[in-house]
Amino acid sequence: MTEKLKNMLEEARAELSGASVLEEAEALRIRLLGKKGQLTEILRSMKDLAPEERKALGQAANETREKLEAMITEKVTELKQAAQEAKLKAETIDVTEPGIAQAPGYKHLVSLVIDDTIDFFTSMGYTIAEGPEIDTVHNNFDALNAEPNHPSRDMTDTFYLNESTVLRTQTSAVQARVIAGQKPPIRLISPGRVFRCDTPDATHSPMFHQIEGLVVDEGITMADLKGVLDKYAKHLFGSELDTKFRPHHFPFTEPSAEMDVECFKCGGKGCNICKGSGWIEILGCGMVHPNVLKFGDYDTEKYTGFAFGIGVERIAMLKYGIDDMRLLYENDIRFLSQFK
Repeated sequence: MTEKLKNMLEEARAELSGASVLEEAEALRIRLLGKKGQLTEILRSMKDLAPEERKALGQAANETREKLEAMITEKVTELKQAAQEAKLKAETIDVTEPGIAQAPGYKHLVSLVIDDTIDFFTSMGYTIAEGPEIDTVHNNFDALNAEPNHPSRDMTDTFYLNESTVLRTQTSAVQARVIAGQKPPIRLISPGRVFRCDTPDATHSPMFHQIEGLVVDEGITMADLKGVLDKYAKHLFGSELDTKFRPHHFPFTEPSAEMDVECFKCGGKGCNICKGSGWIEILGCGMVHPNVLKFGDYDTEKYTGFAFGIGVERIAMLKYGIDDMRLLYENDIRFLSQFK
């Protein structure tokens, strides 16, 4: 038995010296040290030996096991290192090879309109104000002079989280916050997302973007409002286009108006874009209602102001000739790349 152990070591040493892959070393380990390996067979035969011989053979078998395991481990480490070096050599990167061009991203049309509008108004001294998308009923309705029975308060129009909290339906809620916490003079715009209970179609979405504008100071008149918005419209659609204001009603402004711009496609002659009228409505506006100013304890005999609300998606659709609002939310890079 002792001679078998010595032969086993010599055999292992010879085979390992010629092994070139990990599979060969693993096969040798199983053949010599596995559950049905040669060393196991020798240990099982010890039951027929005398006690003295069994002890000597057991000691020799354990020493052989240790030597075999050390030899195999050393060879496995050597083979792994050789395989790693071969892999690194085969995968050498040629840094002089031309790289793979990465397609650039594109700004979303909503972002383009918002950024352009921010640049325009900040160049005139306006600041940026922001507010939470989840706001109180007070800021969204009460402080904006919307009566308790106003249709916009209905659950068919507004997302209520509870009786006193809503997803804001307009960025005018920021106007209410500013008036409550800041004294005139005020000159700001507030871009952001708003939410209404609309079924998505070509011109409606339950989530869209607005830009609120607010100016409060001494001596502010409707002429100031018309001058600012006329300049903004010409900035968007061209300096040659005319604008006009039509009477309208909003609870937080008095007088109120909707602003139209001369159709930039037909020049006012009438086409499918303007539905034959020659004019396109682009935003709502008006002089801030005295009741709204009173929520900030403003002296309404001293201070007046104007406000306006711009629908960002509407401007984007008109400016870039898009006939379906849903295209703005499909995240199709092919669509966005047309407006780079």
